[in-house]
Amino acid sequence: MNPDIEDWARRAMQRWPNVPHLYGWLSLDRRGRWLIRGEPITRPQIIETIAANYTVDARGCWYFQNGPQRGYLALDAAPLILSAPAAGDALDTHLGKPAGAVSRAALDEGGGLWLVTARGPGWLTDRDLDWALDRLSTTDGSGIDEAMAAALAQPSGAATALQLTLDGVAIAVERLDESEVAAEFGFVREPTASTP
Repeated sequence: MNPDIEDWARRAMQRWPNVPHLYGWLSLDRRGRWLIRGEPITRPQIIETIAANYTVDARGCWYFQNGPQRGYLALDAAPLILSAPAAGDALDTHLGKPAGAVSRAALDEGGGLWLVTARGPGWLTDRDLDWALDRLSTTDGSGIDEAMAAALAQPSGAATALQLTLDGVAIAVERLDESEVAAEFGFVREPTASTP
């Protein structure tokens, strides 16, 4: 049983083990809002329940364990939407939980920042890019503006001269097209029943 889900959901799964999974109804947008059929879910109890029972299967498909049923989510960006703290380096997730240590960083063609965290793959909200810029440095002694322009000009998959330093740990920043992030970071954006 997955440790990321609540006891009531585990009990329901044991009681009704063959409930079909739900695809195409739920999604997560780039602001960290849960949507049902394209409309934001606003009821706090439902939001809290989804956040408490949100996890991933072996395929890299993220879902909400709703009692005995898995509700798979389409992802506008990544499974986790990351936001910067008011102070310090510890990123938060849209789940209201810390992201944990960052092990990988990538810059997409539009300047978006994608991170692999201890909790899973995430996208840093565009409103927090200034926070990230304050933590970027270069490995070759060039200026940040020059290194950023050079990084954005690199092809997808290339190393850059940028590094992101969080809690004293420097993480190399690679250049990666947004269309390649899901495969590289190990998640599925549009899960279906036939997703391998």
